[in-house]
Amino acid sequence: MKGNPNSGGVWAPCLSYSDGKFWLVYTDVKVVDGAWKDCHNYLVTCETIHGDWGEPITLNSSGFDASLFHDTDGKKYLLNMLWDNRVDRHSFGGIVIQEYSDKEQKLIGKPKVIFKGTDRKLTEAPHLYHIGNYYYLLTAEGGTRFEHAATIARSANIEGPYEVHPDNPILTSWHDPENPLQKCGHASIVQTHTGEWYLAHLTGRPIHPDDDSIFQQRGYCPLGRETAIQKLYWKDEWPYVAGGKEGSLDVEAPSIPETAFEATYPEVDEFEGSKLNINFQTLRIPFTNELGSLTQVPNHLRLYGHESLTSTFTQAFVARRWQSLHFEAETAVAFYPENFQQAAGLVNYYNTENWTALQITHDEELGRILELTICDNFSFSQPLKNKIVIPREVKYVYLKVNIERENYTYFYSFHKEDWRKIDISLETKKLSDDYIRGGGFFTGAFVGMQCQDTSGNHIPADFRYFRYKEK
Repeated sequence: MKGNPNSGGVWAPCLSYSDGKFWLVYTDVKVVDGAWKDCHNYLVTCETIHGDWGEPITLNSSGFDASLFHDTDGKKYLLNMLWDNRVDRHSFGGIVIQEYSDKEQKLIGKPKVIFKGTDRKLTEAPHLYHIGNYYYLLTAEGGTRFEHAATIARSANIEGPYEVHPDNPILTSWHDPENPLQKCGHASIVQTHTGEWYLAHLTGRPIHPDDDSIFQQRGYCPLGRETAIQKLYWKDEWPYVAGGKEGSLDVEAPSIPETAFEATYPEVDEFEGSKLNINFQTLRIPFTNELGSLTQVPNHLRLYGHESLTSTFTQAFVARRWQSLHFEAETAVAFYPENFQQAAGLVNYYNTENWTALQITHDEELGRILELTICDNFSFSQPLKNKIVIPREVKYVYLKVNIERENYTYFYSFHKEDWRKIDISLETKKLSDDYIRGGGFFTGAFVGMQCQDTSGNHIPADFRYFRYKEK
């Protein structure tokens, strides 16, 4: 995915289980703006969820949000939205279906458009189910912003024609601006082993800065798209969301024993293993020896300086998602830059055009300094009036960020005590899906560790730990 645009890459991975193995279908999006949406759909399989996945099988490139349907007769079908690049047509051309041959590992027969969508348009994210007497086609409509919705249609035949739900959409929060769950849509249906039905769906939980009316501006979602679940009931062979189509924070649990899950991340990661914690992610490329090492310096994450935070190619950047609007993130880094093109530190990031970074860098007269850099829709500033000089004897510089819903602030220390606040309040909304210029953004904000060296010498930075603590 090196070079992919912001918010390109993997879209809408769809996992299913059939015939004794797991099937994962996903889209790699290469272009997000303009008349074309260059994207490629792939399939990988594995017999166990934690096993070794096979090599990707190329399926098609006709549109995104692909899913694989396993029918009761043993046949398999790929569905995806069809992208139409013609300037006199709507770019969302409907939902297309084509049979997949597992034996030949390719699509067979001809693709067919089976659903053109409703007047809400922007029909995407198809999931097909064979329940009772009907095939049910569940799609997303209205776009990924606050008009987002879930539409369902049914047919006695897999290729249609499809009849739309009498009270469509079955899920949307567009009519309820005060609902804490906004942007409800892009859903999938699940039946428990106890025979209960649920709808898993995407949503956003916006913040509302004081100067924004909830009715005029629906708010900002720094956490990006999140997952919610609603209970379903059936009437006249149609599914309905229990409690109302706008969705709810309080949902009746299924009649199964409660299962407690431990956190998948430690509060403090001291990099004791040979692999990154599953919650850490890298941009566009995997974590390899080119980017860094967990063994070069014991109990440290070493990052080798590469390209800047504005690059869509090779960034040495290890980060995790914001999962709360009230948390602290902290790290300690040993870094000895030799020129101003080298920098390393703590970053809060949305994309290459929207981020803030508190970094160690080099000044020709002062030596090692701390610098705060702000990238606001690709407008750059460094607002510190007085440079923060790092004493020569200091090895580790401690960096921290404190997020408090609508604002966040950086801190630093040279001894992990006597934390000093950088008295510049930054707005969380500027790292949200709804502030970013352009469209189609829904990843939310990240916080993490980064090292850059645009001189090309790949100077290393050694991070001693990473702490993430929700309040």
